[in-house]
Parts: sequence; C-alpha cells; structure tokens
Amino acid sequence: MSATEPSNSVQADPFAELHSAVASAVARVEAAIRADLEHALDQCDPLLSEVVHYALFNGGKRIRPLLTILCSRGCGRDDDNLYLLAGAFEYLHVATLIHDDIIDRADQRRGKATVIAHYGITAAILAGDWLHARSMYLVGKMAGSDSLDVFCHATQSMVNGEFEQLRQIANVHASEQQYFKIIRQKTGNLIASTCAIGALYAGADPQQQHALSTYGSHIGEAFQIVDDLLDFQGNTAQTGKQVGNDFAEGKITLPLLYALAHATPEDKQIMEDLIQGDRTQRSAYQDLVANIERYDGFSRAAHTARQLVSQAIETIKTMTVHENGGQALHLLQMLAAYLLTRKK
Repeated sequence: MSATEPSNSVQADPFAELHSAVASAVARVEAAIRADLEHALDQCDPLLSEVVHYALFNGGKRIRPLLTILCSRGCGRDDDNLYLLAGAFEYLHVATLIHDDIIDRADQRRGKATVIAHYGITAAILAGDWLHARSMYLVGKMAGSDSLDVFCHATQSMVNGEFEQLRQIANVHASEQQYFKIIRQKTGNLIASTCAIGALYAGADPQQQHALSTYGSHIGEAFQIVDDLLDFQGNTAQTGKQVGNDFAEGKITLPLLYALAHATPEDKQIMEDLIQGDRTQRSAYQDLVANIERYDGFSRAAHTARQLVSQAIETIKTMTVHENGGQALHLLQMLAAYLLTRKK
C-alpha cells in the first residue's frame, strides 16, 4: 500500500473471475451428484444413503471436478454428462478422505465430525467403498475404457504412494527424491488423471492429453506441498485440522527435508532426535518449527511450489485448444496460481 492510499481501501479480488466460474460449475456438479444419488441409492439401505450424503455435502472445494470440466471445455466439449463425470472424481476424493480419517482416527474434518466419528468405523468403511465403486462405474460408463484405465492406474498409484509413505515414517535419512516419488503417486497422478480424463472425454488429440496431464501432475505436486506447509503454518480455524499432525505422525515432508539438508551437524542432530523421539510433546513440535524456520525450510518449500505452478502454466500456454476453449485455458492458469494462495 502506498503512503497516499487510504488504509480502508478495498482491493479487487484477482481471482473474482475464477470464483464466479467455480460457483457456476460446482452448482451443476452438485445437481448432477444429487440426481445420480437419488437413482443409485434408491434400493439401498437408508443408512448408506445418509452416510454418503453426509460425507459428500460437507463443504469441499470441488477442485478435482472443476479440473475435469475445464480440461474438457478446453478441448471442445461441454454437455450435461460432463458434470456427472466430474462428480465421479468427487466421489473418489471423498472416499479417500473417509479412509484417511479411519486410518488417522480423526474426529474432525472441516470443523465437523468425521464420518467415522459420527457413524462409526463399519459404516465409514462401507460408505467409502460404495463411493469408490460408484466413481469407477461412472468413469467407465461416461468416458470409456481408456479413461477407466487412466483412473485405475491413478488410484492404484495413490495406494502405493501411501504404503511408500508408511515406509518412510520417522526416517531421518529420507531423500527429496523419495518425497517427490510419494507425492507424485499420492496426489500428482490423481490430479493428472482428472485432467487427462476430461481431455479424453472431449476427444482431445495426444498432444492435448499430454499437456493437460502434465499440467495436472505439476499442480497436484504443488497442491501437496502447500498442504505440507499448511500443516505447519495453517490456521486451525480455517483448515479445520490441528497443525502439527504430520510431525506427530512422523511424516517427513518437504519443509523438514530442506531444513535437514541445510542445517549444521548440531542442529540436524537436534531435528533428528525430535523426529525419532516423543512427537506427542508440544515443545518438540515447537522446537522443530523453530529449526525449520532457521534454515528457511518453509520459504524453500513455498518456492518449489511456485516453480511447479509456473511449469504447469507454461505447459498449457501454447497448447492448441478448441475455438471456444480459450476461457477454459485461462481459468486453468488462474486456478494454478490460486492454489498457491489457499489457506485450507
């Protein structure tokens, strides 16, 4: 703000166009989801229906469906079925959140009781399984076998990434290469699949499919790094999650890796002892944060996220799009930049 600018001035929202487009797309996705659930759950047990609705309509950002929609539009297709296809990715996303909460024994998500806390472990597992199965069915039905291959590869990769992350718990010798392999499998490949399937649905050529898939992989990795930063620096009231969960669980994330790589031998040993010691102590978490800050772990990780977003934007800048796809491409670039600013 300049010295002459009034202190109460209101700056224009640089993402206003994106927010407007998101609101419109999300409304259509949610309408498609509700119509699908009404049909798909018609003969199912009422409790299953209740749990699925509770899980799905809990304030999610719907980023994955939005990516599918924009990638399809950019390649020339926008019809009613697109929004149900996009909804399939929200089914999968919510299924993974339910299972994550089961694994973590989490009580809260987005400020509300988790499915496991509200309905119990059996109902949570079964609802997650139903959502996963329904997502696969819809992708195969709406977008064909090639898209289902992409989808299944991404979900298999996601599970394998979780197993590899388990292997690295509290491993102070984990490498950046191992970290990026994990987040590529856990997040990058799945986000890439939402983009690739949107392109496939629209009949995109191989160059378009590759560009959009690469874009998705880059922003998926950036998204995960921002998540890692928010676990240390986020506001619990905004994120709906307690900060420090990753440390408590022994996850070796990028800010910590960068700090370990640049610390003095003495401070590196202190951090290693904290990671391998009693991580339930608040003082241990605070000491670790102080060391990460001392060696610019947070700023270095944020810089890497920005680099990945820049690469994503460059990947699609010169992509050939359908004659009506220019706005979708513009929104994809804006969405990539917006992901760096998110607080939850």
